[in-house]
Amino acid sequence: MRILLIHADRFSFRVTGETSVSMPSELEKASREGEIAECLVVFMAAEKGDEADVDSVVNQVIEEVLSLADQLGTRHLVIYPYAHLSSTLSSPRVAVRLFDEICRQLQSHDHFKILRAPFGYYKAFEIGCKGHPLSESAKTITPGRPAKGSAEAEESEAIRAEKTLKSEWIIMTPDGEQVSAEDFSFAARPNLERLYRYEKSGTRVSDQAPPHIELMRRMELVDYEPGADPGNFRWYPKGQLMKRLAEAYVSGLVTDHGGMQVETPIMYDYQHPKLSLYLQRFPARQYVLLSGQKEYFLRFAACFGQYLIQHDMQISYHHLPSKLYELAHYAFRREQSGELAGLKRLRTFTMPDLHTLVEDVEQAKEEFLRQTELAMQCMEGFELDFEVAIRFVRDFADQNRSFVEEITSCCGRPALMELWDERFFYFVAKLEFNFIDALDKAACLSTVQIDVENTERFDITYVDKNGEKQYPLLLHASISGSIDRVLYAILETQAMAMTKGRKPSFPFWLAPIQLRLVPVSEKFDGPCKQVLKKVPYRIDYDDRDITMGRKIRDAEREWIPYILVLGAREVAEQCLNVRTRDGAQRKMALPELLAKIEPQMKEKPFLGLPLPQCLSRRPIFVG
Repeated sequence: MRILLIHADRFSFRVTGETSVSMPSELEKASREGEIAECLVVFMAAEKGDEADVDSVVNQVIEEVLSLADQLGTRHLVIYPYAHLSSTLSSPRVAVRLFDEICRQLQSHDHFKILRAPFGYYKAFEIGCKGHPLSESAKTITPGRPAKGSAEAEESEAIRAEKTLKSEWIIMTPDGEQVSAEDFSFAARPNLERLYRYEKSGTRVSDQAPPHIELMRRMELVDYEPGADPGNFRWYPKGQLMKRLAEAYVSGLVTDHGGMQVETPIMYDYQHPKLSLYLQRFPARQYVLLSGQKEYFLRFAACFGQYLIQHDMQISYHHLPSKLYELAHYAFRREQSGELAGLKRLRTFTMPDLHTLVEDVEQAKEEFLRQTELAMQCMEGFELDFEVAIRFVRDFADQNRSFVEEITSCCGRPALMELWDERFFYFVAKLEFNFIDALDKAACLSTVQIDVENTERFDITYVDKNGEKQYPLLLHASISGSIDRVLYAILETQAMAMTKGRKPSFPFWLAPIQLRLVPVSEKFDGPCKQVLKKVPYRIDYDDRDITMGRKIRDAEREWIPYILVLGAREVAEQCLNVRTRDGAQRKMALPELLAKIEPQMKEKPFLGLPLPQCLSRRPIFVG
């Protein structure tokens, strides 16, 4: 950063027009014009590389300004963005971030009066320099340490607030009893204790690879992509099928609940006046891309697009609750490299996002409970166990005690409750269903939140009974959490089952291959093909020239729910020798088998086989 400091008898400026990078939000924190006498004017230009260590740059600027102001005995400061000081300017986003933080820290000194000029506007100014030895000085400020990885070095207000957050932790039982988490007996809920210890530790870094990573590769579901940024994966046919099925299941639940499905862009203007403020209120790190001279960020949720649609909607109290839903196939969060852990925490993921406009707090609470029940139904469909965490601003919890009790009663299990004395984020209440993995780490799946900020920020309104425009409240919900993380939880569940000597398995409707037909020898190829035609599920055929024992072992390693053996005896008796994952083996006629399978597919989506039906024609994806 370059700074020019001038001790002036007087200084005045006025905005004369907008530049190509003008930002309306600047006028909410700076002035269109101003005049001040006896002041220190700080002209500054942010340069490329300043983002490597923003704190260091800010601290050095503050030190220079305070030191000179003290020597001059002035308490009037002018902060004036001045691009002409440098030919290697930073991006507008980095510059505004630096100016914001410098002003914030200077304003914390009560004895200063500060006049701030807006960034991104043409301005005229008049200055009267005093002309003494200290009245003019220029400095070049450089970051104190090298870059840690561009966007990884940048943090929103919310991320910084999260690091300093102080909480009270309570366990609330389904009957409404509240006990300090430190005093609660976790004997019957060891995973709840693991969740509490994990949350209290405040760290998300994994020091060893979770077991689902080996499983996802061995099962040829998902794999690392060396040609992409870490945290971005390639999905093989079987994994991609499971992902599409999970997406269809969640979307079906949400649309049946009344969600109106939309689709929105994956990138947004970094300097959009509403979005730039929202970015500071959301605890996520962004990917940033440059198009021409403009910066865009890749969305980390479907919120922005839905807010902008809701802003344009014309609705009245008759339409509430009003629900928009998007299955955001691509959401991006530039998580820190030490936090990346397979499908648990990655940088590109699929997020089902539901946003519900509600009339008031009472309607918000009613809808919150409905969406909690929907999330429980979703977890049941995926056969996942979870622990409940509910987070409240203390004032909201105190004023809505019966609602807090209803949540834990609805979940039917003790919940970890976190209470904040201050509201750091945009929500006053948040529900989470957390999965505890094989390494005793927690991962949030389902979530529901009551947002009290963003309808006003994005000017989302409805017309009330009296014909007046009002701001609704907003519920955020993802009834499953990211689809990628659902698969992580399923694989981790099975990894833990294996350590206890149980056979791993997928829910039948999600299994990439639901049945495998294994002939005793190639001479039964004809009868096998007749069976294949009559099975309406994902069935494949092991036609490879290998031993029967090898075929059975391979089917077991792929966790196939039903292995169907067909030989001379089965042809004669018009039946199949059926092996199931629980180790049972019995002869069944095909209609009997199909009748047994049918209830496992009830109200679940179906997609066809993702690979060639004959195993002899399949490539090997993971060597």
